[in-house]
Amino acid sequence: MNKLYLIKNPEIFQGEKYLETNKTYFEGWYFKNTNKENGISVIPGININENERKSFIQVITNKESYYVNYNIDEFEFSDKPFCIKIGKNLFSKTNLHIDIDDKKQNLRIYGDIKYSNNKNIKTDFLNPNIMGPFSYIPFMECNHAILCMKNKACGKININGNEINFNDDVGYIEKDWGCSFPKNYIWCQGNDFKNSDASFMISIADIPFKVVNFRGVICDLIIENREYKFTTYNNSKIIKYNINDKYLNITLKRGEYSINIKSKYNNGLKLKAPVKGKMDKNIFENINSKIDITLKKDNQIIFEDTSYNCGLEIVNVN
Repeated sequence: MNKLYLIKNPEIFQGEKYLETNKTYFEGWYFKNTNKENGISVIPGININENERKSFIQVITNKESYYVNYNIDEFEFSDKPFCIKIGKNLFSKTNLHIDIDDKKQNLRIYGDIKYSNNKNIKTDFLNPNIMGPFSYIPFMECNHAILCMKNKACGKININGNEINFNDDVGYIEKDWGCSFPKNYIWCQGNDFKNSDASFMISIADIPFKVVNFRGVICDLIIENREYKFTTYNNSKIIKYNINDKYLNITLKRGEYSINIKSKYNNGLKLKAPVKGKMDKNIFENINSKIDITLKKDNQIIFEDTSYNCGLEIVNVN
């Protein structure tokens, strides 16, 4: 498939050339859905290395997380329209159908969620997605894309008899692909704000780049279709970076604008992350965190709000 077409359409499967090899590779999509009380994120993907070639689905709620392996042959994909299938499970930008029956784990998950009113970040040729010009660099250890910053989620998911309902609630879709997750990073996402229709995400990671490492920043806040982007490639600077395994307090600045993000980390649940194509690194995510965001222009507050039901990961930060 044409490389430029893949870059301009990051939602579609990027790793077709790896399916017949044992070269190190992973690719995963992240579908997050929240209502006022509950949330569920579903992560379908594949991982390939010299010892194994598998597809998988991870599921995380406010209380539990699950990991289910599938044969790589159960992974199917389509690009027109975008769709991923693993076993009986289907994933696209318009709907999610999940049907997991894992007797070894005594696990039964099933249901459907339909998505509408998709909102996303602004893109152009130079910035085909949130990674901007870095999207064109072929040797990045981990690539990241936002597929839907915010949408309307309707449906229900049943987990071992417990039902989570979504009725005009909110969803978010992103993905990662490459060979490994960053060794050190933070990631935070929220679109359930108390007083506004805003949506937000941030990731700061230590990025290996040829013979040097650098701390890469991608951060986007959308308020009533106005986008405020703070990234490495648009010369945003990290002014404050106070992080430990319990909280974060970050301030970024670009020109006349600055943004402060505060959040506390509570009881993360285990997920698997790739290292050289092996899903053997444990990370911990909380999907019902709270984040406080303050946006300023010339030191005057122009936006201040709190988002609930946020996803938060703080991984080996030093």
